Amino acid sequence: MKILGIILVIFGLVDLVGSFMEFDLWGTIGVQLPETLWRISSIIEIALGSFLIKIGSNDTEAAEG
Repeated sequence: MKILGIILVIFGLVDLVGSFMEFDLWGTIGVQLPETLWRISSIIEIALGSFLIKIGSNDTEAAEG
């Protein structure tokens, strides 16, 4: 879970920086998002990735304790 979360956060950061540079990451991979969703997609990706990292960290702590 933790690795997937890290990948998702990195993807979200690339999407966020790309949107400021007028680069459409989703359009490049062939997915056309509605304008509203395109504006907040990086926030959703980063939040979901952070959530997965947190869940992965809790799983690790539970296994050790």
